[in-house]
Amino acid sequence: MTSQATSVAGADWLSNGALARLLAVLDRDGEEARVVGGAVRNALLKMSIAEIDVATTAVPQDVVSRVEKAGFKAVPTGIEHGTVTVVIDGAPFEVTTLRRDVETYGRHAKVAFGRDWKGDAERRDFTINALSATRDGTVHDYVGGLVDLAQRKVRFIGEAKTRIEEDYLRILRFFRFHAAYGKGELDHMGLHACIEARDGLEQLSRERVRMEFMKLLVAPGAAAVLQSMADGGFLTFVLHSVPNVVHFSAMAAIENALALPADAIRRLAALVVMVTEDAERLSGQLRLSNAERMRLLSMAQVWWRRIVPVGDRLARPWLYRLGTSHFTDRVLLAWARWNVPPDDPQWRELASLPQRWSIPQFPLKAADLMQRGVAKGPALGAALAVAEEAWIAADFPSDQASLDKIADAASNT
Repeated sequence: MTSQATSVAGADWLSNGALARLLAVLDRDGEEARVVGGAVRNALLKMSIAEIDVATTAVPQDVVSRVEKAGFKAVPTGIEHGTVTVVIDGAPFEVTTLRRDVETYGRHAKVAFGRDWKGDAERRDFTINALSATRDGTVHDYVGGLVDLAQRKVRFIGEAKTRIEEDYLRILRFFRFHAAYGKGELDHMGLHACIEARDGLEQLSRERVRMEFMKLLVAPGAAAVLQSMADGGFLTFVLHSVPNVVHFSAMAAIENALALPADAIRRLAALVVMVTEDAERLSGQLRLSNAERMRLLSMAQVWWRRIVPVGDRLARPWLYRLGTSHFTDRVLLAWARWNVPPDDPQWRELASLPQRWSIPQFPLKAADLMQRGVAKGPALGAALAVAEEAWIAADFPSDQASLDKIADAASNT
């Protein structure tokens, strides 16, 4: 395919700021530099741009020399593969010399540096990720990415089987990118190739699987894609569990209705966590952090089975004991599992309690009970616990008369 070109309308991000300074240094004196990949794709879709990658015909040593002479910081993050991270005013840019595969075996391909933009595009994963843009806003397409982007189609470049065998993580990336950018059905040829190569997922490190899967969970089209993955047997490889996509879909709908950001851990719990053993297994399978593990364990408790809209008076003790984060997790999980619509007013009221009521601090201290004759030691701790329970049961009073009454009663137990 010959190069097809268009332009990025309103490409101020290319002509201003740190990126423009970087391109001015690399795109001259016989060498060319372009922005490549996701930044170009997102700019054309008018979506936010998180990371900016640059490709260049200059060899890595030349890149380092040029940027350091310009006063930028060069970090050799993958210089043997042609990649240098350039830091300008605190902003990192990954700069990679054009490459061609000499020998391919999994993700550890041997590469040689080159000057062929078409060849560099053809070695990437999906057509929509192989676009490149020059600093004047011209977008170059060698693999049909512009057409696929217009149709919101995620399609492997060349033969899907070959692209997957180069790196089996591309199976998960196929699903993740469709969930993020695709519309309609998955590309049939790509899906068939993924099914054929499904066993290759077992070769991937848990860290790499986690990286892709957690991103997939928060993508806009995650629910439909996860159902396709479940039907194709992929989730068994990833999660080693039987998923419940209905609960996942309900969680996503509730988050959207409440204008909450998509939360990967909460969605993971809705998808597959029913008991604490599920939480423990997933923590190891997906290499979750300790904080993420604790959230899953909290949602795995039987609390969600008991949580229903009960009014603020009865719900405030839950919020006090759990804290805002765990309370919200458990309420939304219960909501998703009780098959209640996301516009239900009673559940919305329960979920909004942390915004309407600030968790108070227990006002009574050890000194308050010691003044009433309670001695230091286990008896004092027990009396404080009794007082706190009485304070919670009384709906967290703050007036002195109520507190004195609670302290007096606790001191006499």
